[in-house]
Amino acid sequence: MKKSLHLVFLASILAWDFAVGARGADSGITQSLSRLYHISNAQSRSISPENFTGEKGKGGMAIHGTGEGAARDLGQGWKVSPSVRIKAGTTFTLADIEGPGCIEQIWMTPTGNFRKSIIRFYWDGEKAPSVECPVGHFFACGWGRYARISSLAVCVNPGSALNCYWPMPFRKSARITVENTDTKDMVVYYQINYSLGKVPRDAGYFHAEYRQEHPLKQKGLYTILDGVKGHGQYVGTYLAWEVHSPGWWGEGEVKFYIDGDTKFPTICGTGTEDYFCGSYNFENHETHRYQTFSTPYTGLAQVLPPDQIYKAGQRFGLYRWHIPDPVRFNKDLKVTIQALGWKSNGTYLPEEDNISSVAYWYQKEPHNPFPKLPPAD
Repeated sequence: MKKSLHLVFLASILAWDFAVGARGADSGITQSLSRLYHISNAQSRSISPENFTGEKGKGGMAIHGTGEGAARDLGQGWKVSPSVRIKAGTTFTLADIEGPGCIEQIWMTPTGNFRKSIIRFYWDGEKAPSVECPVGHFFACGWGRYARISSLAVCVNPGSALNCYWPMPFRKSARITVENTDTKDMVVYYQINYSLGKVPRDAGYFHAEYRQEHPLKQKGLYTILDGVKGHGQYVGTYLAWEVHSPGWWGEGEVKFYIDGDTKFPTICGTGTEDYFCGSYNFENHETHRYQTFSTPYTGLAQVLPPDQIYKAGQRFGLYRWHIPDPVRFNKDLKVTIQALGWKSNGTYLPEEDNISSVAYWYQKEPHNPFPKLPPAD
């Protein structure tokens, strides 16, 4: 059994290799397991509080920083600046990089409120961000709570380590900021690993947009993404869902409206747990509780509280990465999900739940500006 699971996981990794590495490997900006032996002309760089600019040979030079007290007997080169403090109500620039290149991995462990910390990415000098999300939601951890995630694109590890592996190419520049909207200061340890090198002509730019409706504006219907114009492909969904009715809540279908679809979509799923690659209410039939899981492409990582089932007020965190099966669009894209439960007479019940989401996709720039980010409260 263990051998079979190992083979499944290896196959998943190889699928990821082909999905993101096949076109970019020769440029050297995207390494994958199947191409790890390939020697390129790309240059590896890393930004952290020990090297704010990522310059070659400039790491560990700080003489002042959050660790200088602990390093007072050791001095320069001994973990003098491992983190930064972001004051309440201010924005800090984590990275400001000149390209071309590709961000390959991000690790961070913020001490602040996951919902009140906003991460933004700007590509090639653009004014409007291509990524704008609460930090927790971006890393598939809604409700301001840590949840262990073991997927290919996002890993969240003990005790509060947030990791992102979405490849993010840029041609001129990349800027990443974190805004602390809380009334308390926060401390952030972080490292951004990237490479400098040629970017393939067909490479799209990474985007992620946060939305929420508390409660739903239209009973039974939530819009995950709308207003996208251009050429690209949809690669992931994260949902934080609070149910307001007892009973099973996940009968709703996910629908993709592609390139001019109006009344009816091109892609229509068969139910919420089906879209997240589960079945039959995510219920463990031995314990009669929701069964959490985290796999390379899909997961139900959060069930709050975990010891109940079919109760009003329960909260859930779910992710689905379209890594081997991106949803491609040439002109426009809209994504919706139905909030659908059951009535006591066995018919469907459109619900009025609280839902927030992050949609992840790649597209050629420019992109349409996002809706105004809703307040944390």
